[in-house]
Amino acid sequence: MARQTVEDCMEVAALAYSVITSREPDQWARFAKDVAGFSVHAAPGGLALRIDERAGRLFIVEGDRDGYFASGWEVRNEQQFATALTRLKARGIAFTAATNAERALRHVTDMVWFRDPSGNRHELSYGYVSSFIPFCSPHGTRFVTGDLGYGHVVLPAPDIAATRAFLTDALGLGLSDFMVHRPAGTDGPEMRIDFMHCANGRHHSLALFEGEAPSGCVHLMVEVATIDEVGHAYDRMLASGARLMATLGRHTNDHMISFYVETPGGFALEYGCGGRVVDWDRHTVFESTSASLWGHDFSVGFGADEQAKLADAA
Repeated sequence: MARQTVEDCMEVAALAYSVITSREPDQWARFAKDVAGFSVHAAPGGLALRIDERAGRLFIVEGDRDGYFASGWEVRNEQQFATALTRLKARGIAFTAATNAERALRHVTDMVWFRDPSGNRHELSYGYVSSFIPFCSPHGTRFVTGDLGYGHVVLPAPDIAATRAFLTDALGLGLSDFMVHRPAGTDGPEMRIDFMHCANGRHHSLALFEGEAPSGCVHLMVEVATIDEVGHAYDRMLASGARLMATLGRHTNDHMISFYVETPGGFALEYGCGGRVVDWDRHTVFESTSASLWGHDFSVGFGADEQAKLADAA
């Protein structure tokens, strides 16, 4: 057996947070409270959206565009953080140390950031900072986080093979499964989606979509405790006038029962319950040929956008 080096022992524990830029942060505050059931708080340099005991899981900063900015990955302690930096250096991956302002907004002890081959910004941190004031959702919603992280993110990866290999090498992420998306039917172009996991049981904390996304993100996912909480959010979404991007359904791979709604960032929020918790020692990678076991009519939102793009290109 090959000897395992120190830098090979680094494990990313979870997706800790996401950073989003907004021309009008108040739009995110309204969406968070009225639809998603997040609580909204002032943070150094922006807004913090809470879903659990941490100071924030989504951080909104004012900017000149509406879109996704960064994915925040965490390791468990300072030693693993040092190991992670050693791993990056050994692989020739350039990274940048966070500023004091960046650490303050994200409420972390230390952080560095780098970009993958598709241009997505990834932040690696340790030591979250929190006052542990109990989370109080404006709608009584309970979110599933803890060791599983806050949820998952789907990022654009036009160069998907290089991006997947980079994140496997840089962060130690593993491939859960994959599927091939054919928006124009069997005779049209193929777009692969890779689902990747951290060192926890959530089926995927990251998915890579072989295509472009002008907002910098395809969707984020948060998980709630019960189907009733999904239903209440669905009702709030309808009452708010927010755009439905996909109807209620259940996914084939992670078994999440969810719907999708457009956010002020120009990407979607998947809102679901019942996600699989996987024992990776007993998991076999597979290809899904369908996104969902039932439901998830993507034609109402995602599909309509894809058809419009195909029509423009014709």
